[in-house]
Amino acid sequence: MSQKMYGVVLWADPGDQKAVIWCEDHGDLAFYHDTVTSAHEGVSLDAGDLIQFDLTQDENLRLARNPRRLVQRQYPDLAQTLRSANAAEGGASRCRDAARPSGKVVSFPDRRFLAETLKAS
Repeated sequence: MSQKMYGVVLWADPGDQKAVIWCEDHGDLAFYHDTVTSAHEGVSLDAGDLIQFDLTQDENLRLARNPRRLVQRQYPDLAQTLRSANAAEGGASRCRDAARPSGKVVSFPDRRFLAETLKAS
């Protein structure tokens, strides 16, 4: 079963159609790998892009499918911000706690706002 999710691309390799995505639920990262389309087809993801995608769970991996870019390079420095927070706080668990929905690192747009914005464009 899949669910719709918003996320920010932390790392992407457009040539291999791969990406690592930080999800709006601040859970485990999601991985994207499009093995069907070529580099000249489909969506090309870049670090910092705000995207919407279908999230599925495959054993211990969260997989992103059907990504759709909503805003290009919305959070271009997010990966570096997370690295800095991790180093300053002393570990990944503290970094994850700092990034909880309190908005200390990134606040995802409200779903209604995104829906209205997409309808207008």
